[in-house]
Amino acid sequence: MEESKSQYSGENRKREAWWRLLFKYGVPLVITVGLCYQLFAEVPLGEMIGIIKADCNFLWIAAGMALSILSHVIRALRWRIQLYALDVRPPLGVLILSIFGTYAVNLVLPRLGELWRTGYIAQRQRASFATVFGSMICDRLSDTLTVFLLLLVTLGLAHPQIMSYLQQNPELYHKISAILSSPWIWSLIPALILIVWLICRAFPDNKIVAGVKKLCAGIWQGFAVIGRMKGKGMWVVYTVLLWSCYFFQLYLAFFAFPATAAVVSDYGITAVLVCFVLTSISMAVPSNGGIGPYQWALIFGLSMYSAGIPELTKEYAMSFANLVMGCQTLLLIVLGIITFVVLSADRRRNNIPATK
Repeated sequence: MEESKSQYSGENRKREAWWRLLFKYGVPLVITVGLCYQLFAEVPLGEMIGIIKADCNFLWIAAGMALSILSHVIRALRWRIQLYALDVRPPLGVLILSIFGTYAVNLVLPRLGELWRTGYIAQRQRASFATVFGSMICDRLSDTLTVFLLLLVTLGLAHPQIMSYLQQNPELYHKISAILSSPWIWSLIPALILIVWLICRAFPDNKIVAGVKKLCAGIWQGFAVIGRMKGKGMWVVYTVLLWSCYFFQLYLAFFAFPATAAVVSDYGITAVLVCFVLTSISMAVPSNGGIGPYQWALIFGLSMYSAGIPELTKEYAMSFANLVMGCQTLLLIVLGIITFVVLSADRRRNNIPATK
C-alpha cells in the first residue's frame, strides 16, 4: 500500500512538473506565435519583402547591429564590476560570451538565459550561485529602473504628441484612464508583499520558506554590493553607455527607410525615443526573445506619427519592424552558435560540469 502511494505521489509530482514547464515555456511560445501570425496575416510576406527590397538601405541596419554587439560588451563590463566586488573574477571574454549566450537561450526558452549565465559563471568560478544570481538580478533591476526613468522623460518630452494621438483615439484614451485610475492596480503589489511577509512570519521553520530566505539573502548580497563596490562611477557610466547603444541602434535603423527617416526629420529625435521606450517596455511581455511584442510596440509608436507622413502606412511600419527584429534575431543566433562552441571548449579546458 505504501509503495503504491509513493508511486502515485511520484506520478503526481511528475505531472505537476510537466504542467509548470508547459506554463513557463508554452505561454511565451503561444504569445510569440500568435502575435507573429497577426503580423503576417495582415500583410503578406511577399509585400513586406517588396517594400524592404525597394526602400531599405542595409548599411544603416548593419551599423545598428554593430552597436548591438557593443552593447553586449558594455553589459559584460558593467557586470564584471559587480562580480569583482563579490570576489568573483571571471575573464572578460567569458563574461562577454555569457551575455551573448543569455540572449540566444532566451530566444528558445524565455527568461532561462539569465539562469544559464548565472549557473555557468558560478560553476566556472566555483562561486555561490545565489550570490552570482543576486548580481544578475541587480543587473536586470537597474535596467527596469532605467526604462522607468526613460518613460518619465519621454512622457515629458512627447506629451503633446501622445495626447494628440489619444484624443484622436478616444476609446484607447478611456481604456488607459480606467486602468491608471483603478484602485486594484495600485493596491495589488503592496498586498502581494504583505501576503509573502505574513507567510514567512507564520511559517519560519518551513523548509520552503527557509530555502527562499537563504536564496533572498544571497540575492541581497549580490544586490547590496553596489553600495560598497569600487568603481560605482564606472558602473553608472557603463549604464549610460549601454542604454545609449540600445537607443542609437534603433535611431540608426530609422534612416534605413525613407518614410521612417522622415519621422526623424519632421518630429525629431523624440519620436525615436517614444518608439524606443515602447519597445523596451514590450520586452517585459513573456515571449521568445521579444519576438512579436517588440514589432507591435514599434508599429504602435510609428502610428503616432503616421498622420503627417502619408508614406508611413501600416504595411510599411510592419515591414520596418519585422526587418529590425529579424536582423537582431539573426545576429543573436550567430553569436549564440559562436558562444556555445567556444564555451564548450572552455568547459573541457577548465573541467567545468555542464550547466543544468
